[in-house]
Amino acid sequence: MLTSQLMALIPPAGCARLTVSPPALLRVRRPSVPNTYAAISSPTRTAGDDAVDWVEATSSFFQKDSRPIMLFDGVCNLCNGGVKFVRDNDPQRRIRFEALQSEAGKKLLRRSGRAADDISSVVVVEKDRSYIKSEAVLKIMEYIDLPFPQLAFFLQFVPLFIRDFFYDNVANNRYTFFGRSDTCEL
Repeated sequence: MLTSQLMALIPPAGCARLTVSPPALLRVRRPSVPNTYAAISSPTRTAGDDAVDWVEATSSFFQKDSRPIMLFDGVCNLCNGGVKFVRDNDPQRRIRFEALQSEAGKKLLRRSGRAADDISSVVVVEKDRSYIKSEAVLKIMEYIDLPFPQLAFFLQFVPLFIRDFFYDNVANNRYTFFGRSDTCEL
């Protein structure tokens, strides 16, 4: 009974988190769960720079073209193969692409609340929010042809920590298994 009071419901991304408070005498330490998306909000201060409003600095990316942007590691063979796969399965061209190492990619990373040199995850940047790791992969799957939107629907029910565990293992070993190229193919 007490454990059911301590459980927190973890909804899919974009929903509010519902929790039941434990009794006042019982101290419970809950592990922190990192956000897999970033709301586009306040300015970010960079070391040695003035405060930069990265949303404003990158607003031109979404003024004439509101399609999301997939940020990927431009020298990773797995990532380049992923971009080719998405392009082949997105005949309506609903997604744009940008290498994480490009100047635009670095600015969009900052807009997403990530370090400009962080190439550890694929990132999907929409006008109002960003997605990383397995959440980014599911978001990409929603934009491409069948059966991937349906597969993404079912995969969202796999707990985030399990999806991100598999994502991190592949991402951390991508150069070992798939190699790297000298230049970005885009």
